[in-house]
Amino acid sequence: MTATKGLEGIVATTSSISSIIDGVLTYRGIDIDELAENATFEEVIHLLWFGKLPNQAELTQLQKDLGASAAVPGPVIEQLKLYPKGTNSMAALRTAVSALALYDEEANDMSSAANVRKAIKLQAQLPTIVAAFARIRQGLEPIAPKENASISENFLYMLTGQNPDRIAIEALDKALVLHADHELNASTFASRVTVATLSDMYSGVTSAIGALKGPLHGGANEAVMAMLEEIGTLSNVETYVNRKLENKEKLMGFGHRVYKNGDPRAKHLQKMSYELGKLTGNLEWYEMSVKIEDMVTSLKGLKPNVDFYSASVYTTLNIPRDLFTPIFAISRTSGWTAHILEQYDNNRLIRPRAEYVGPVSQSYVPISQR
Repeated sequence: MTATKGLEGIVATTSSISSIIDGVLTYRGIDIDELAENATFEEVIHLLWFGKLPNQAELTQLQKDLGASAAVPGPVIEQLKLYPKGTNSMAALRTAVSALALYDEEANDMSSAANVRKAIKLQAQLPTIVAAFARIRQGLEPIAPKENASISENFLYMLTGQNPDRIAIEALDKALVLHADHELNASTFASRVTVATLSDMYSGVTSAIGALKGPLHGGANEAVMAMLEEIGTLSNVETYVNRKLENKEKLMGFGHRVYKNGDPRAKHLQKMSYELGKLTGNLEWYEMSVKIEDMVTSLKGLKPNVDFYSASVYTTLNIPRDLFTPIFAISRTSGWTAHILEQYDNNRLIRPRAEYVGPVSQSYVPISQR
């Protein structure tokens, strides 16, 4: 047996949820470009879970079910209030999602119907948790979700207490569509490994959040915004990029292991970054991003990934930087739960082997002789 570092190129399972073939991302065979331009996040949720786009009746029912499930149990909200000051937002989310299982009487019911109901609850309640945590740490009371609002509208409403603009809702919804699933990425794989033991769905999503928390997976968009803030102004971009390249330092938001000719999701967020900047009268984050992209692509041949423009989109929506990855988790819950349902339907324990590289032919030595 020979190990492959990072499992790169290893096919670990079969799946009918999403694919990346020749640089084209699809959900259930539908090109991400079509979905980004036309579909709502709720339509994508239905597509990922049930294998097809919903008709109007199915979409209405899903929206109703999500709205009815969006409220978080009171003890979980009270728990959020007890977290230490300065708690990492992803650590808070991970802990709160784990706690949700304690208040769901179906948590350990492994029937297909119960698992779909748990997927609905998780998808509906994560935005409520993230918004509640954001307000609590500001000394504000959480805002209850509205039952007749989309996930995107509800999240922005619960975060600010204000009814969001149409373009803001559309921008967040597009970002959620683009982040919803991405084949067998690290967090999705973590969720499947967990539930392959026949552990419950809450455990699977908690594992996924733990994997997404790492800066090599979910934290890249935060790092992009930190970079933009460090640069400060458009006039500083050229000096900053040249210095980074001369010192052979990494520029965040460029390149992707599975895309050699550019991330197909990036262009949609670039467009939304421009539209939001134009709406708010502040195009500087967008213009800085475009200049960085032009330089890096020209000098290094690297193209931006989905994280690069999502940073300026979220910032223009006045979303704090450390909520970028929790928003990623809100979106990716649709994919995680789709993969968990698929794993349950055709389960086999995931138990790979390791190539042993330690010492051999050793013998036990009594403690008196050591």
